Amino acid sequence: MIAFQRTALAEALVSALQGKALLGDAHNGLFLAAPRRTGKSTFLQGDLRPALEAAGVVVVYVDLWADARRDPGGLIAESIARALEPRLGLVARSARKAGLDKVKVGGLEVDTSKIGKVDGLTLTEALRLLHEKAGQPVALIVDEAQHALTSEAGEAAMTALKSARDQLNRPGAVNLMLVMSGSDRDKLLRLVNTAAAPFYGSQIQRMPPLGPDFIAHVAALIEAQRPELKPVDQASLQQAFEVFGDRPQFFMAALGQVLSPLAALTGRFEPALLQAARQQQAQDEAQMESDYLGLKPTEQAVLWRMLEQGPRFRPYDAEALRFYRDNNAGHPVTVPQAQKALEALRQRMPALVWKSARGEYALEDAAMHRWFEARDAAGRWPPAALPGLPPLQDD
Repeated sequence: MIAFQRTALAEALVSALQGKALLGDAHNGLFLAAPRRTGKSTFLQGDLRPALEAAGVVVVYVDLWADARRDPGGLIAESIARALEPRLGLVARSARKAGLDKVKVGGLEVDTSKIGKVDGLTLTEALRLLHEKAGQPVALIVDEAQHALTSEAGEAAMTALKSARDQLNRPGAVNLMLVMSGSDRDKLLRLVNTAAAPFYGSQIQRMPPLGPDFIAHVAALIEAQRPELKPVDQASLQQAFEVFGDRPQFFMAALGQVLSPLAALTGRFEPALLQAARQQQAQDEAQMESDYLGLKPTEQAVLWRMLEQGPRFRPYDAEALRFYRDNNAGHPVTVPQAQKALEALRQRMPALVWKSARGEYALEDAAMHRWFEARDAAGRWPPAALPGLPPLQDD
């Protein structure tokens, strides 16, 4: 993967996080949403983190999808502990070598292995200690933050981070910056959109996709390495990139294939790249159609309702049950049957449905919404099974 720095965007976000922007609320928490594989994590680690560090900020980064088996709350606490431990000083390090778990630091008894636990430092205490020992502001970047909502400990960690922000920050001094990113805006909204949400009142920002400057960068690399291809048609590259869903990994992989000497390509490479993008799009859509048609009738009806309702989805209200019946050949669907269908959608590999610790449901992959909307707008919904294949039946 080529390196492409988004320095200007990173510096603008650092200024906003520090409270220097004229408008905006980023100093109270920056919430960034971007579809999967569009370069969000690369930007956070390769651009935003270095820009924050250059501004004199201690950065703690945690990816809540790094280990799906671990509780999100534990991952957050562990990332803070790793940042804190080397700053506890010679006494603490000596105690560690001597096999002691707890050390006294500034009047606090610290065991970094128990941060965030009942008998250990709270997240607020740990972040305050990190700020004081470093003598610098702290930025906590939580990638795929919506995953915190899948466990009670994760929800508690989010509430604790909001409390830490309120205690450490004051007018004119932002000592704790919070950056929460997510690959699904609907899920990320659950951190901010109700009075019970930990960051109620904050706004979700759409992270800008890679644009013409990225395409110009790629075109310049191609022209430098393959002068015979000058001038590269940047408009065609931009079109192909958009068909790939603004996903640089897929775009660059296809570009490498069409430019490979093994491709034995005659003529210009741009049409072949665009064709590869359309084939990938068709494959993605065919997979989603296959997944949908492989469901039982009640599961299809429930998934259809989720696709249509988005964040307004309520699985068991009267309107939902009526919808399930109307789209299940007129057969009534009870609440237990709807629950069973939702659980089946969650247990599929890969899962089609996500569930929060509070019992809220959303699609696992937001791309299905875009697939549904495109088919619905074209009058091609719902998908029809191939002739001669009997539909699956509910148990």
